[in-house]
Formats: sequence, structure tokens, C-alpha cells
Amino acid sequence: MNQFSCTFPLHLQTFRTLLKQCIAQRDFLTGKSLHAFYIKSFIPHTTYLSNHFTLLYSKFGTFPNALSAFNLTNYPNVFSYNTIIHACAKHSLLHLARQLFDQIPLPDIISYNTLIAAYARRGECEPALRVFKEVREVGLELDGFTLSGVVSACFEDVGLVRQLHCFSLLCGYDCYASVCNAILACYGRLGRLHEARRVFGEMGEGCRDMVSWNAMIVACGQHREGLEALRLFGEMERIGLEVDMFTMASVLTAFTCLKDLAGGMQFHGKMIKSGFHRNSHVGSGLIDLYSKCSPHGMLECMKVFGEIPKPDLVLWNTMISGFSQHEDLSEDALSTFREMQRIGFCPDDCSFVCVISACSNLSSPSVGKQVHALAIKSDIPCNRLSVNNALVAMYSKCGNLHDARRIFDTMPEHNTVSLNSMIAGYAQHGVEVESLRLFELMLGEKIVPNNITFISVLSACAHTGKVEEGEKYFDMMKEKFGIEPESEHYSCMIDLLGRAGKLEKAERIIETMPFNPGSIEWATLLGACRKHGNVELAVKAANKFLELEPCNAAPYVMLSNMYASGGRWEEAATLKRMMRERGVKKKPGCSWIEIDKKVHVFVAEDTSHPRIKEIHEYMGELLRKLKQAGYVADIRLALVKDEEVDAEEKERRLWHHSEKLAIAFGLISTEEGVPILVVKNLRICSDCHNAIKLISAISGREITVRDTHRFHCFKEGRCSCRDYW
Repeated sequence: MNQFSCTFPLHLQTFRTLLKQCIAQRDFLTGKSLHAFYIKSFIPHTTYLSNHFTLLYSKFGTFPNALSAFNLTNYPNVFSYNTIIHACAKHSLLHLARQLFDQIPLPDIISYNTLIAAYARRGECEPALRVFKEVREVGLELDGFTLSGVVSACFEDVGLVRQLHCFSLLCGYDCYASVCNAILACYGRLGRLHEARRVFGEMGEGCRDMVSWNAMIVACGQHREGLEALRLFGEMERIGLEVDMFTMASVLTAFTCLKDLAGGMQFHGKMIKSGFHRNSHVGSGLIDLYSKCSPHGMLECMKVFGEIPKPDLVLWNTMISGFSQHEDLSEDALSTFREMQRIGFCPDDCSFVCVISACSNLSSPSVGKQVHALAIKSDIPCNRLSVNNALVAMYSKCGNLHDARRIFDTMPEHNTVSLNSMIAGYAQHGVEVESLRLFELMLGEKIVPNNITFISVLSACAHTGKVEEGEKYFDMMKEKFGIEPESEHYSCMIDLLGRAGKLEKAERIIETMPFNPGSIEWATLLGACRKHGNVELAVKAANKFLELEPCNAAPYVMLSNMYASGGRWEEAATLKRMMRERGVKKKPGCSWIEIDKKVHVFVAEDTSHPRIKEIHEYMGELLRKLKQAGYVADIRLALVKDEEVDAEEKERRLWHHSEKLAIAFGLISTEEGVPILVVKNLRICSDCHNAIKLISAISGREITVRDTHRFHCFKEGRCSCRDYW
């Protein structure tokens, strides 16, 4: 007994030291072994040791074990509660975090800071402000972490950030680097670079730390100030500051913003020499750079991913996001998502946003619904704003406005992105009344629109010929909200005026833009010229387009088709010959439809489908009914000379366009009354448009065709575009 009493303190001290080392060195297996020994052995169950086991499980993200360790603590103290509240925050269990906080007999400032940080992590502004108010009411002395947490929680409201900034200056909290960094990061995120620079400048060299420099570099990189971001990095190196992985990732953001692939690759080489390229955080920046700036980016991304020994969840998400940015690689995004799950990662809200975006590209309702179901069953809160926003966009892009609106209406809160997604959905479907009504509602609720909002609003006006309204909203951007129009906004205005036949005015916008027009602007004008038959201006637009993208087939094809439809066969032949000589290949038109969770792809004159004979027989019968209803094929769109093929052959070729084949297959493969969705990779032709209107009336079906420009919803012989597209 005496021997035991002498040796016991040594045993306890050794046990404490081992446990602390496990936490510090992230040795989870040894820590679990110590916990098992602790439960079964003679070592007394002290609050100190129980707290450290709660901390161990919290650090390794195993919340159920952390909660069990906390519940087994006989006499929990403030540290016990603070530790488990922090664990709740990491797992977005804010309701439980608040319940536990309310059980603390005498919460200290760390307790309040931990709860505020939990709300900040989720962007929950109002609850964070309420806790901040409680701290001041109970008379506890605030510290830098209190204020920085509240600022981070309110990052979407520039007015609140400014008020908290003033509070920090009045009360002297601007001496805390953490407070200044939080304010700086919020201004940067909101695009208020002038205010971010002022905060950064007022901090002075004595107060700035690595977080300050990184936040300023990120702010510049994310808001088209890439050169300024690189200058700041150069200044960091000049004054001898040691860079870390966050600095490296921030500089990569600047190269991505500048679309400077060459500079980014040189910086990649520098990181290889320093060993940073094997870091997951830096790897995410590299993948973002290559996926957005390189024509063969995803091959480079896969190399970067393969060089990182232990990819984390953020890196997996960045890979999924990279694939989802390329429409033809959306299947790879889904495969990567499944592989991430297979090896044991639980998807977070970012994972779901990225993979839902890929489902939008696929226009696959069944896959999108499966991912939606998985999101509901997952650990993330079912009302997570970012995931709901992505679902609204996905259902809209898959032609399902009803479900998009249902999700939108059941969301507990909306932000700018929510309204942008719904406004864009209505605009794409030609429901401009609802699109513009939502925009006015947005203004009424004082949700500040951004540049993306105005792209959707201007697009809605363009698709419906509302020229005066479009011009009003375009002027409103800068005059009322201080948003400088970008390339996309000018393209929308060119489209708006071009569709309405105001080609000279559209051309004048291109010539007076504050920056050099790109291929999108000239392509938009070229499309308007094709619609209104202005060959002279079309030639100018096509030539300007080709100067910027000589290998793009679109200007050749569009101009050639204009020549052919006007009987100018020699000019059309010359353009086709130029394409062959320059090795430019026309993108083949194809359409696809999903039946029973399987996607069926059709091209014009398709003979490869296993049911093609049955499809052709049905189409013959359908054509007979259409002719009885008044359908006459527009054989001019066959674009072949009269002496080469007769009128009957021209009609046959038109009748075998890919979207007609896909619709015919959908009609014979589904029950009466089931809506049909077909996706096409090119613009729908006017002959198909006229035919599908009649097919919808004869079959009694709702048929939706999504082409590269918009949705055409055919029902009872009418189209949602009202023949204006």
C-alpha cells in the first residue's frame, strides 16, 4: 500500500504527459488506447483528464466520442463546456451548442467567444449579435476574439461591418490584429477594396501579421486586382516576411484572376523547389488555376492531385469543382464525388454545391434528385443556404421550374444568390414577368443585387424583347448600385438590341465599350445578324470573331449558313473550304434524353440507336398527322442546292434532326401525359421549333427543349418563348 501511494503520483503524471503528447502530435490511436486504459484502470476519473479526452476526440472530428467523454465527466467545469461547444461548432450543431452554453453556471469570456465563433462559422449573424449583446450586459471584459468573431459572422452585411469597425475604433479594439484582420477580410470579401486597403494601411507594420498580408492578397486577387496582389507578395518577400501555405494559395488566386497561366506555372515551379506543392491547401489553389486557365487544365489538375500524399476534403472539393466547370467533364465530377465517399470522406456543404453544379450540366433529373436525397440524409443541416441555392439552380437548369420554386419557397432565408438563381431560372424559361417581379421583390426587401443579378435581369429582357426595361436596368446598375458593367452585361445589351432588330445600336455599343470587345460580343452580334438577315454586318462580326478565335467553328458555320439560305452558294463553299484548310471542325449537333435513368444520345440522321427502326416508323406516322395539322417543312433550312437533292430529300433531312429523333423516342418510351425533356448542344432551328409546337398539341404532351440559349417549353401548340428567340 505504501509502495502504491509512492508510485501512484508518478503514474498519474506520466499518464497526463502521454495524453497531452497524443493531442499535440495528433496521435489518435494512442489517445484512444489511453482512454480505454483510463476507463478500465485504477486511475481516478478527474475533470482534468476527462476534459483532455473530450479535447482529443474534438480535434480528430469524432463528435459522438467527444460527447460521450463529456457526459462521463463527473464534475464538468467551464473548460469542459467550452471544449464540447467548440466540437459542436465544428459539426454545425449550433442548437446543441447553445443548449450546452446555457448549462454553464458561470460562463467566462472564452465561453462567449466560442459560441460567437460557432455562429460565425455558419455565417449566423443575428444569433452572434445577440450573444455579443449578452456579453456586454453581463459586464465581462471583451477581447479581440469576441469582436473578430462577431465581425466574421456579419461578413455579408457591409453596413454592420462598418458599424463594428467604428465600435472597434471608438473602444480601442483596433489594436488587436485579429479584429483588424476580420474587418479587412470582410471588406475584401464584399469587394470594398478601398476600405480594405485603408484598414491594412492603418494597421502599420507593427500590427500586421501573416493573416493581414494574406487577407489583402486574397481580396485583391478575387476582385480583378491580380497585379496589386502580386505587388503585395513581392513586398512581403522584400521585407523578409516568411511565407506560408496560405500566402502561396493567395498568390495562386491572383494568377487565376489574371488568367496568367505562364506566371502561375512559374510560381508552381517555385513551390516545387520549396516543397509547398505537396500541401493540400496549396494544391487546391493549383487545381483552381489549371482548371480555369489551361485548355487541358484537368489533366494538369489530376497530376497536382496525385502528388499530394494526404488530400483533405477541401482538395477533393476543388477537384469536383474543377470538373464541374467543364460541361463535358461533369461525369468525372460525379465519379470523383463517389470516389471521395468510397475512401471515407463525408461530403460537406461545399461538396454538395460542386456536385449539384455538375448535375446541372448533365441535365439529368434523376442524378440530381439522387444527390438531393443524399444531401437531405447527410450530416449537414438540411436548410444549409448554399446547398439550397445550388438545388434551385440545378432544378431550373434541368427544366423543372416547379421543384426549383418549391425549394425556394420553403427555404428559411434567402440571400442574393438565392434570388439570382430563381431570377435566372425564370429568365431561361421565358417567364420574364415572374423574373422581373422577383427582382423588384429583391429591391423591396433591400437584398442588394450584384453583377450576376443584372446579367439574369438583362437576359430576361433580351429573351422577351423588353428593350426599354433592359436599358433602364442597365443604367440602374451604375447609377443606383455603383456596379460597373462588365463584358457579360454588354453582351446582354447587344443581345437585347440585336434580337429586337436594332443592329446599328447594338454595333454602337460594341464600338463604345470601355474595353476591347471579346469573341462573345461579336458572336452575339453575329447571331442577331443571322436572325435578321444582315449579311454585310454579319461578315464584319464574323471577321472580328475570327481574329480573336481563329480555330472556332461558330463564325464559319453561322456565316456559311447565312450565305446558303440566301442562295449564295459560292461564298458558302469558300467558307467551308477555308475550314478544311485551317483544320477547323464543325461541332456535330446532338440531342439527348433521359429515360428510366439512362441517357440516350441522338445525332442527325442517326441509325445507331437499338430502337431506330421503331423510331422511324413512329416518325412517319407523326409526320402524316403534322401535315394534316398544317405543318410545312421549311426546306430552305436544309442548306443544299436544288440541283443536288429534291424537295422530298430536303424534307427528310430536316425531319431527321437530332431533337426530333430524341422527342420521338421519348414519346414511344413513356406513358401518356408524361412530360419530356430534351437537351441540345446547339441552337434549335426554326423548322424543329415549328414542328415541336404541333407535336405538343397532337400528343397532348409538355415538351421542353433546352438549347444553348434557353429553354423552350412547348405545350398545347405554343412555346414559352412566344416565337421570340
